[in-house]
Amino acid sequence: MASTRLKYLSLSVLVFQTTSLVLTMRYSRTLQADGPRYLASSAVVVAEVMKIFTCVLLVFKEHSYSMRALNSILRQEILHKPVETLKLAIPSGIYTLQNNLLYVALSNLDAATYQVTYQLKILTTALFSVSMLGRRLGVYQWLSLLILMAGVALVQWPSESAVTPEKEAPSAGSQFVGVTAVLVACCSSGFAGVYFEKILKESKQSVWVRNIQLGMFGFVFGLFGMLAYDGERVRESGMFQGYNTVTWTVVALQALGGLVIAAVIKYADNILKGFATSLSIILSTLISYFWLQDFDPTGVFFVGAILVIVATFLYGYEGKPTPNPSRA
Repeated sequence: MASTRLKYLSLSVLVFQTTSLVLTMRYSRTLQADGPRYLASSAVVVAEVMKIFTCVLLVFKEHSYSMRALNSILRQEILHKPVETLKLAIPSGIYTLQNNLLYVALSNLDAATYQVTYQLKILTTALFSVSMLGRRLGVYQWLSLLILMAGVALVQWPSESAVTPEKEAPSAGSQFVGVTAVLVACCSSGFAGVYFEKILKESKQSVWVRNIQLGMFGFVFGLFGMLAYDGERVRESGMFQGYNTVTWTVVALQALGGLVIAAVIKYADNILKGFATSLSIILSTLISYFWLQDFDPTGVFFVGAILVIVATFLYGYEGKPTPNPSRA
């Protein structure tokens, strides 16, 4: 009974995380408010700080709330092992790029289209796992990848629109930018996830310590990116310009979501993760249509979404799925 409760709790957490982050991020990027909009690059930096702080607290808890033990483990694993720490610079830089791309994608795509298209990370993760880890995929998994590509292609299939020609060009441009951002994010997610998995398998470090190392590099890369692309606006109006309750919610979900998923994923089997993805896509579609009102579904979209959901279940049907460790 306890195991069943944990599974359903895991399902609820996975659905809440994947759905709420996408919807709140989309809402925050399209919300009409007085003053300047918050800087996506700034949100990425703040999320890294929040993530480091949370992971330090988790390591503190793992060592019975001993400051001496915390100080010892951080110095031993981070300062005294510079080569091991530097290995995390590559996935950290890629993850930082990915986090910025997600803001770009959700500034140009509705939540439903984004959710379905982003499932292509299953394909990229599988391909990188085969090439980097030597993992072998079963027949059902290869079939699911073909179905996945077909489903995403249908979701992106151009549909007839009632908009005027004057509005059509900017919309098409935004769609192209959004889709390109998602595709690059899928590739970066697949590579960084597999690379991070390889590092975890080669060492016995705590996953929370590894995430502190990732966060340190992520903070540096994110700060550099913010100053390079938004430095003038930061100097004019500050790093926290445009921040409101919705913005802080997005930052918290982005920072803590991966940690929560890492904590509950061991209770979620393949079927449960398939259900979570399916429910998240359905909820995103419904909320985008009824609440955000930025999505006009078509028959082709629904066919594509169904194919993506089927592919998600089918991928976990035979053998173990390729995990994409949460860069928490």
